[in-house]
Amino acid sequence: MHDDRTLVEARLRRVLDERIRPAVYPESVPLRVAVWHAPGEPVPVAEGLAAEQEPIEVGARWGAPWGTSWFRVTGTVPEAWAGKTVEALLDLGFDENMPGFQCEGLVYRPDGTPVKGLNPRNQWVRIGAPAEGGEEVVLHIEAASNPVILDYHPFLPTRLGDKETAGSEPQYTLTRMDLAVFDETVWQLAMDLDVLGELMAELPMDSARRHDILRAVERALDAVDLQDVNGTADRARERLTGVLSAPAVPSAHRISAVGHAHIDSAWLWPLRETVRKVARTTSNMTQLIEDEPEFVFAMSQAQQWVWVKEHRPEVWARVKKAVAEGRFVPAGGMWVESDTNMPGSEAMARQFVHGKRFFLDEFGVENEEAWLPDTFGFAAGLPQIIKAAGSKWLLTQKISWSQTNKFPHHTFQWEGIDGTRIFTHFPSVDTYNCSMKGSELAHAERNFKDKGRARHSLAPTGWGDGGGGTTREMVAKAARLRDLEGSPAVVWETPRAFFQKAEAEYAQPPVWVGELYLELHRATLTSQAKTKQGNRRSEHLLYEAELWAATAAVRTGFRYPYADLDRIWKTVLLHQFHDILPGSSIAWVHREARAAYERIAAELNEITGAAQRALAGAGDRELVFNAAPHRRAGVRAGGAGAHLLPQGTSLVPRADGGFVLANGLLRAEIDARGLIVSAYDIQADRETVAPGRAAGLLQLHQDFPNMWDAWDVDEFYRNTVTDLTDAESVQAGADGVSVRIARAFGDSRVTQVLSLPPGERRLVIDTEVDWHETEKFLKLAFPLDLHAERYASETQFGHVFRPTHTNTSWEAAKFEACNHRFVHLEEPGWGVSVVNDSTYGHDVTRTVRTDGDRGTTTTVRVSLLRAPRFPDPETDQGVHRFRHALIPGASIADAVREGWRINLPERRLTGAHEAVPLVSVDNDAVIVTAVKLADDGSGDVVVRFHEAYGGRARATLTAGFEVADVTVTDLLERPSGDTEPPQRDGDRITVRLRPFELVTLRLRR
Repeated sequence: MHDDRTLVEARLRRVLDERIRPAVYPESVPLRVAVWHAPGEPVPVAEGLAAEQEPIEVGARWGAPWGTSWFRVTGTVPEAWAGKTVEALLDLGFDENMPGFQCEGLVYRPDGTPVKGLNPRNQWVRIGAPAEGGEEVVLHIEAASNPVILDYHPFLPTRLGDKETAGSEPQYTLTRMDLAVFDETVWQLAMDLDVLGELMAELPMDSARRHDILRAVERALDAVDLQDVNGTADRARERLTGVLSAPAVPSAHRISAVGHAHIDSAWLWPLRETVRKVARTTSNMTQLIEDEPEFVFAMSQAQQWVWVKEHRPEVWARVKKAVAEGRFVPAGGMWVESDTNMPGSEAMARQFVHGKRFFLDEFGVENEEAWLPDTFGFAAGLPQIIKAAGSKWLLTQKISWSQTNKFPHHTFQWEGIDGTRIFTHFPSVDTYNCSMKGSELAHAERNFKDKGRARHSLAPTGWGDGGGGTTREMVAKAARLRDLEGSPAVVWETPRAFFQKAEAEYAQPPVWVGELYLELHRATLTSQAKTKQGNRRSEHLLYEAELWAATAAVRTGFRYPYADLDRIWKTVLLHQFHDILPGSSIAWVHREARAAYERIAAELNEITGAAQRALAGAGDRELVFNAAPHRRAGVRAGGAGAHLLPQGTSLVPRADGGFVLANGLLRAEIDARGLIVSAYDIQADRETVAPGRAAGLLQLHQDFPNMWDAWDVDEFYRNTVTDLTDAESVQAGADGVSVRIARAFGDSRVTQVLSLPPGERRLVIDTEVDWHETEKFLKLAFPLDLHAERYASETQFGHVFRPTHTNTSWEAAKFEACNHRFVHLEEPGWGVSVVNDSTYGHDVTRTVRTDGDRGTTTTVRVSLLRAPRFPDPETDQGVHRFRHALIPGASIADAVREGWRINLPERRLTGAHEAVPLVSVDNDAVIVTAVKLADDGSGDVVVRFHEAYGGRARATLTAGFEVADVTVTDLLERPSGDTEPPQRDGDRITVRLRPFELVTLRLRR
């Protein structure tokens, strides 16, 4: 037989695009349109509906960047359309290739009731089915003229990312405003041909099934009268019945489709626009649930649910009804889909506390899955946190973006640093915006790595990033794919139903141990330094505020600020969203984040100050409040008392320029260039700085990644480097016991102050950079005379080890990684730590010296600043301040202690009374990360702690108040059913911890 396959396939494409799809709306009449352009920020719905509008014609330009325009469309259903299905087609100027990334609208009735959202893939509004002839149509559209930031030529610098710089040029052209007859038969024919054409293209060329479909499609096309598509669509559909009814083979892959609309809580739009994006999407999804009995939709991020509840009560009522029916599913149990690399221990825990508690309080729903499809890698402490929150599953997709190594599993057990394992699934469809295309489903089946052992995968289905969600076309395709030969079998299911099936069929899945490192988007650990500093500072201020407010509440009756702390926590958690904290949002987002962090700091300092004043009382005695979890200068952890002053530090000039700092424990030499050429541990008789090298060295790299500017740093950035060794001045600091260095480079200036606190083996480097570079990367280097094959990097509730070598591609790919407060390297008996107060990105490399002692130089470099131009062309421009410390002779215990110290400076005030700690622990390996009053207002004291050194620990926790009862709880402060109660002797509680084990205790007074 002659091969006419390509001829038929080409015929299908043209007939479908040029004849069948246009025939879905065979008749139309124009609507009248008027518009009012709101002068500033979005206005309340009532104001938009009542505004005086002016006529506007299709073809007119509209919409300044970030503006809001209220359109009123009116018309009359022709009498001849009585009994037909009629829809309004409302095209604001959409590009169908950019759902979620451009203008959008929410349609209202005249009484203010929301109808549905408009976006590039969802432009219709049902008027009547059947319609009444002569019916008057009045609709209002709240249209957002969000500018396109990520255009067809992506990553070009643009000023459109902030309303203050975006200008007023109209962005869109009003394209179509019509009433039209909707021919469902033709639409169904289009769906039939879409599914079969897409399936056919994925089947092998020599497959009998492919040719069966080809011949059926040919017969259907023969049945279509191109001049009367509407009259012949039924006949064409009949000829496809046979191939559409052939069942899937028994071994077919099973796909659980979950309705989804990945909505970034901020990214290429500000937070206020996400509030409206969520309203548009939920309007559409609740309507689709009513229209399609099998459809199930899942939405994560409790914050987004709150926005619907607070801003769109009418939509909220529909959402609640759909949740009650089990069709609109709260997913994930987190406040937002946060970054998981950079949030601190408590913040990561509170993501689940606040997210799960919202869904429990509102709906009685207990989330068992963490839902993080787009997060940029996963810290190794996360499994324990998920379990401690009462959850047991994790879904993500992003690891499939890794550039170098292909992850070997799609379904597996993920083991964290403490040994906790979480059943984890990566959708093999490799997208969180599945649209039910045949190519997507075929990829999901071919790509699935656990064949022969498992056969289920999940497909988050719907337009996302900027929202939009599932469409009726996707639902129609899924219906045809439920049991179709040649295709995976598709069924709409909740995440819970999927995980239960997947877990049941895969009794012994493979295990992945340690962090899930994304080999991409590494620069998100550095971009937008002020956002990262604001987050770190807020986390520690919250720790202090809870500690001192709880202590004062128990000791003095101080009013514990439950509502204020709850609100502030939620603001901090919101800004940990995976495009805010990572620094990958537009300028507007980061400008607002900086302002939010300033407000948070002011509020928390006021709470802490008030609590400490209540504890200290009136008096003139100088008191030091120590919030850190270790005794400091004689002051107990979590207490206040007199500060013991150690012996002083000396500063003397060096013979060949520079200075020597010494305090009896450490001697640091700073040369005439202002660089640290020696950091000598006197007690250990050991030099820290590698021979012939200098520490505290600023290094500047060219930084122009191949794409994703704010997100990525590509390995070739290391090919060129400039050491900033020229100094304008190297002089004694104003205090007489520090060294101040000033440098200039490019258009920037930097000042460093090096100091050696009395009685401490800690060389502090305070760096101030007035940064005005473009596409550059600034690092702070510490070349160490140390041989280590691995180093420790702090993560949530412990630390993770990474190699210093690049033996394999997996190790080489980790050329930029995340740490929290410290990195630590050691040889047996002696180590070095670098601690920080606000940075996350770093790299560790090693070389062997070829001359002299032929020893190993291991270099730790801290990432300070970048200067990408997309999506914020002014990223990091301005003044920044960083504090780091080099700790020679540091054990892991020293690294933990010094990491807390640099982030929790002492607070001093005068008063009458020392403060006894509310809770104390007798083992420094056990770190208290939270002391607070229980969230339920009972007055119970909640204490959270973990083993921090990576070994077994026994500790006695002593309460500074009378304890009536002790309960081990989960993160939500509920009794933990699988944990033995600790031993208690009055107010003394004995605990035994495994390496990195996390424990929460609730102490009833």
